[in-house]
Amino acid sequence: MFFVKKENSNLDILVRQTKISVPKVHIFTEKKTSESWLLMECLQGETIRSALFNEKSKEKREEILFNFGRCLSEIHHTSCPPALKHETNWLSQMLYQAEYNFKNFQVDGDKKLLEKIITHPLHIERQTLIHGDFTIDNVLVQNGIISGIIDWGNATYGDPRFDLALAIRPKPNAFQDEKDKLVFFEGYGENVIENHIYNYYANGLYEFF
Repeated sequence: MFFVKKENSNLDILVRQTKISVPKVHIFTEKKTSESWLLMECLQGETIRSALFNEKSKEKREEILFNFGRCLSEIHHTSCPPALKHETNWLSQMLYQAEYNFKNFQVDGDKKLLEKIITHPLHIERQTLIHGDFTIDNVLVQNGIISGIIDWGNATYGDPRFDLALAIRPKPNAFQDEKDKLVFFEGYGENVIENHIYNYYANGLYEFF
């Protein structure tokens, strides 16, 4: 119930205070029985994953990847609404949640990996508005153009490299070679994620979420 409530709150904030293409909420309902429902606007298009899997044209695939990167750049260059900012350090919050998830839920990461990311945290040079789960399943495309972004429950003020790491994780027919990454970062405008940062986030922290 908490995540649905957070999604509702974040979408309301983003719709009112940014120009990012997110679904509008029509109805949000919650009950004391820990049940909640969220009825949202239906955005047109298909996921980036589906589009890349089905697209045979090299030029159109590159257009999708370029726009995927540009879309993320626009998010990171959007002023973060004050309500999404927190006084506590973003990475400290994430590590605390990772440890909680490890102790209370089934996750992909193990105790050794958890100890590694906790004892060797990254140095964060800057923070921006981030999506928090920016994957090829959460961005929609129509005719090569980004038509919307969904699943905003983890949106916050954090390290933009976390979004970048999740965006380029290899999937079937997507980001399995360097060419896809090059086109993506061309759209993003710069490549600001080194291998050790990618591994810390994509193969480390994300294993507990």
